[in-house]
Amino acid sequence: MFNCKAQNDDIVTKVTPEELEVLLKEQKEMKLIDVRTPEEFGAGHISRAENINFFSENFSKSLAELDKEEPLIIYCKSGRRSGKSIAIFKELGFTKIYELEGGVLNWKSKDFEVKTK
Repeated sequence: MFNCKAQNDDIVTKVTPEELEVLLKEQKEMKLIDVRTPEEFGAGHISRAENINFFSENFSKSLAELDKEEPLIIYCKSGRRSGKSIAIFKELGFTKIYELEGGVLNWKSKDFEVKTK
């Protein structure tokens, strides 16, 4: 499909904004999870994203409701929260995760579109 620059392991693959754009076009059903707060999400998010707040007390429960066998994409503002959330995704048994390198800040820096509520 494309050549990802960095791979953490066989479950997590970091992708650039350009690679994410390709993934979103090719994988129309793939879930895109924004782990920022609802306020951050409302101020601007990537189209198709679903907001699951990393700081919510129901974060793990919300993730557990997702299909663990289906690949998904996660991102936050800069990559810190999505990076921290990877341990939770793994603990819950997710099998394939794509993480946006540098978060939505990196996405915006490449002039890709963000949506507001």
